[in-house]
Amino acid sequence: MASSTRPAFAVWITGLPASGKSTLARALKAKLSERGVDAAVLESDSLRQLLEDHPRYDRAGRESFYRTMVLIGTILTEHGVPVIFDATANRRQYRDRARRQIARFLEVYVDCPVGICESRDPKGIYRRAREGQAADVPGLQDPYEPPETPDIVVHGASDPADAAAARVIEKLVEKSYLLRTSARE
Repeated sequence: MASSTRPAFAVWITGLPASGKSTLARALKAKLSERGVDAAVLESDSLRQLLEDHPRYDRAGRESFYRTMVLIGTILTEHGVPVIFDATANRRQYRDRARRQIARFLEVYVDCPVGICESRDPKGIYRRAREGQAADVPGLQDPYEPPETPDIVVHGASDPADAAAARVIEKLVEKSYLLRTSARE
């Protein structure tokens, strides 16, 4: 857990579904753990299942969900818990809300071509969209708005997750969100 003398931070990892966000979030959490920082990962699919009996993926459903997700992240950081948001958040306004509410905020964009995301498709969402069973998949029927000025861009098709996580750590250090040393925070 972060010490009360070092305010917590949030890292939002965004990108298309199956771009590599969750892989990066796991690698980042592990690298933070090595530094003695216990970050909470707010993974959108898991959180949706906890909060909603019947998750909605239309614009109103997403707006409500991301407002709640940002609130949870804000409360955690205010209580000294670093947060990793692992969420597509296909509209900039969802991520910008977090940026406005969390002072120590970093946005990481996992840039990956939709064709590669479709070839991975671990949850079958692209397949369901192509078969007409899903109507609101970001990058297909629903637009994905990439960050205009992300703190870091990770290439989901080629960047190794450990190396990308190390770049995120360096950016956290550069912004003074983490100490340069590996001492407990």
